[in-house]
Amino acid sequence: MSFDEIKGVVSEVFQMLRDWSELYNISFSPSFNVTGGEPCLRPDFYEILILIKDIGAKAYILSNGTLIDREKARLLKNLDVSGVQISIEGPQEIHDSLRGKESFLSSLNGIRQLVDAGIMVTLNTTLSKVNAPYLVEVKKLAHELGAQRFGFSRLVPYGIGSSLLDKMLLKEEVSTLYHNMFDESINSLEVVSGDPLVSQMYDDKPSGGNIALGGCAAGISGLTILPDGTITPCRRMPIAIGNIRVDSLREIWATSSVLEALRNRALYKGKCGACDRWSTCRGCRAIAYAYSKSTGNGDFLAEDPQCFICK
Repeated sequence: MSFDEIKGVVSEVFQMLRDWSELYNISFSPSFNVTGGEPCLRPDFYEILILIKDIGAKAYILSNGTLIDREKARLLKNLDVSGVQISIEGPQEIHDSLRGKESFLSSLNGIRQLVDAGIMVTLNTTLSKVNAPYLVEVKKLAHELGAQRFGFSRLVPYGIGSSLLDKMLLKEEVSTLYHNMFDESINSLEVVSGDPLVSQMYDDKPSGGNIALGGCAAGISGLTILPDGTITPCRRMPIAIGNIRVDSLREIWATSSVLEALRNRALYKGKCGACDRWSTCRGCRAIAYAYSKSTGNGDFLAEDPQCFICK
């Protein structure tokens, strides 16, 4: 997409939320997660961040950190970027095997530059059997580097990740890892995760109900726009529901059959459909879809195979 096309997207989002706020008396806190690939490779990357800042939205960057030097970190700070997430998949040998030779040290340098610039930094690990034994080690590394947050997410076995299908963790392993991460604190380091299962770990009072109130963002609180304008419910869920170059974002949000299905409890399969935590969880739809697809079904409403919450 060209810069002008991206400018149009940002403007459309702003106008859509403004209209909804006026019509329904709802307050919004708009934010954009700018990622790739590697977003820093785009020549007009900083101009795009200015667009987001100018409409009063928050900007978060998801990067590998290898291209962030002192000057780039200073620019991000001046643009009031709300946070930068850097992927670290384990100690050097493990990280380089997954992210590319010699990428580990370059990522650490980027993290140090961001921390020195006073930017909120999150180290994030994508969990699988390959790196699960090193999760505590990466958590300690985050603290040593001065990052404010340590985050984690589960491997979604699609795209390049489809070759790691046999490296997916069992639900019992996910449960143990997650509880260990939150039970073992390291000074002021905050542990965070967008995994809907995390939101349920310490919630003893399921809300019940058939209206989605939280949990998985797909179809509820966010959308993804790919470099060619394709719109998907989630950046890890490759189901095209339109293209921003020719389709109205507002119309897609209101009329997409895929988004409508994601909001309809009656259509969910297995444990997720029967769970009394559906309205605030619904499992990870990307993982449910990718795992289901690996078995020949390709159902984005299938149950989350790694759920350890719903018995």
